[in-house]
Amino acid sequence: MFENQEHDMVQATARHLLVSSEEQCEQLKQQILEGADFAEVAKAHSSCPSSAQGGDLGSFGPGMMVREFDEVVFSAPLNEVQGPVKTQFGYHLLEVTSRG
Repeated sequence: MFENQEHDMVQATARHLLVSSEEQCEQLKQQILEGADFAEVAKAHSSCPSSAQGGDLGSFGPGMMVREFDEVVFSAPLNEVQGPVKTQFGYHLLEVTSRG
């Protein structure tokens, strides 16, 4: 029982961007990997309201985001661009900035 309570307290912070096509998602990922600033790319291209904050989603726990998103956020290495991740909303790039 203690382990489950412990797990429920895990919080992550992440930022993401959302676009409608996998192709655009791949292109934006390449730009970021080549040195473009994630926040600037999110502001320019993301269709999520979080784009105003450079894609910053703040802090959240497991189960607060859609399953496909959750699986990446709570398993991926920190500060590495992940994606494209397909959800019901479209295609995401995401970067986990902290977890603990």
